[in-house]
Amino acid sequence: MTSTRRAARSRTSPSSKPARGFTLLELLVVMVIIGLLAAYVAPRYFSQVGRSEVRSAQAQIAALRNALDAYRLDVGSYPSTEQGLAALSARPQGATRWNGPYLQRAVPPDPWGRPYQYRAPGQHGEYDLLSLGKDGQPGGSDEAADITSWQ
Repeated sequence: MTSTRRAARSRTSPSSKPARGFTLLELLVVMVIIGLLAAYVAPRYFSQVGRSEVRSAQAQIAALRNALDAYRLDVGSYPSTEQGLAALSARPQGATRWNGPYLQRAVPPDPWGRPYQYRAPGQHGEYDLLSLGKDGQPGGSDEAADITSWQ
């Protein structure tokens, strides 16, 4: 056999399989499927993130309410607006029966990075404790709604 016959036979023999790759059409189909899945999943995922921030703010307000109640049991009144929530971590001046700290750490900011608002006496009770929600403005709805201690 000549060398050209051997080369032709080796190219066409069934034992040698050609390398197979993906065609451009196959890659485009896969990318479209991934895009459709992302368009379906992403809004659901990000709505869960917003709801978890609201639930986190509600849990933090509940913990702050417990700390404020413990403060009141010891001192006899809630901290004034001027003393603020800092009175839960450090003894305010003139609080002789203070038996804190009532929080293990400093008062955390709300889930959107802003401080909780505290007023004593409040318009809705002995004190008002609230977060203005995602938008940082009074009122709002859904994730932008205020999270309060009296609701």
